[in-house]
Amino acid sequence: MAAFTAKDVQALREKTGAGMMDCKKALVESEGDIDKAMEFLREKGLASAAKKASRAAAEGTVAAFSTADAAALVEINCETDFVGKNPEFVALANDIAKTVATVKPADLDALNAATLVGGNLSVADSVQELFLKIRENMKLRRFALVEGKAVTYIHAGGTVGVLVEFETDDVTAAKDEFVAMGKNVAMQVAAMSPEYLGKDDISAEELAKMRNIIVESSLNKPETLPKPILTSTFDKAIAAGKFSDADKAAYEEQKNNKFLFNFLSDEAVAALAEVAVANKEEIVANKIFAGATEGRVAKQIKEVCLLEQAFVRTDLFEGNVAGYVANVAKTLDAHIKVKSFIRFAKGEGLEKKADDFAAEVASMVK
Repeated sequence: MAAFTAKDVQALREKTGAGMMDCKKALVESEGDIDKAMEFLREKGLASAAKKASRAAAEGTVAAFSTADAAALVEINCETDFVGKNPEFVALANDIAKTVATVKPADLDALNAATLVGGNLSVADSVQELFLKIRENMKLRRFALVEGKAVTYIHAGGTVGVLVEFETDDVTAAKDEFVAMGKNVAMQVAAMSPEYLGKDDISAEELAKMRNIIVESSLNKPETLPKPILTSTFDKAIAAGKFSDADKAAYEEQKNNKFLFNFLSDEAVAALAEVAVANKEEIVANKIFAGATEGRVAKQIKEVCLLEQAFVRTDLFEGNVAGYVANVAKTLDAHIKVKSFIRFAKGEGLEKKADDFAAEVASMVK
């Protein structure tokens, strides 16, 4: 066995962050050669990481980085919230975001193969190096890159990250007022989670689907039907013998009461919904119902479209987001247009493991 000293072990620990026994074993296997020992630890880490790859990694962080002509968002996941807040883990996420904005990779494979900005290892190897220290499954999940004028915002220590792209000139983009406006719009995206930029971005198919959901919901919740249509539906239900004597009496006594449905049985409400659905064609053709439906569609558009949403910072501007941006543009005497936005929420769409501690302990003693 090649000789090595405690200082060699310590040096290897400082370079890799691996445990003392792992470092000693690596030096033994590499006959005291530190470079080979580091390679041994990386290979061992890869094998260990492969074993842990099936473990749920739905925690982590979202990081952002921007320059004058590019901006990036990155999500990197791990198994526990504790590691997600680890300074080295967060620093790696920030470095990867900087790498995206600098290298401008085409996809995840290109990003993983790129050299981490500020280091001499690839992004994939840098993630692997951190795994050697932390020993927890971690994955670089996704990134977004915008080349142009953009503002980024990170909420709650990496829980949500937002990137908003603007169309404007270099002089305007450098102004504090523009940066503040961009951050406020990004905060709106983080808080209100819009699905579309504007109403023109909703396809005809999606709009039809939205309208159909509203129609079906109205028919199945008769209390939401316009009064004339609701009255007609009551008459048809009663004429068809679908109401009990008690429900008929309650209706006659309370039909002008806005809390009428509190006096009806569940069976009566279900019967009304059944009649409404059966008369869908007639109801949908009614101008009053059509108007109410379009009103609800318009309301939903204001909820799901960023530019149509009510601006949450009413202390700065009262109106929608489009109006707020236009107001800032007017103040700066500049052209400013919101082109797109991207929102990453940490772990969204990932299945989180529900740990059963008792079951885990039981399995260990079998």
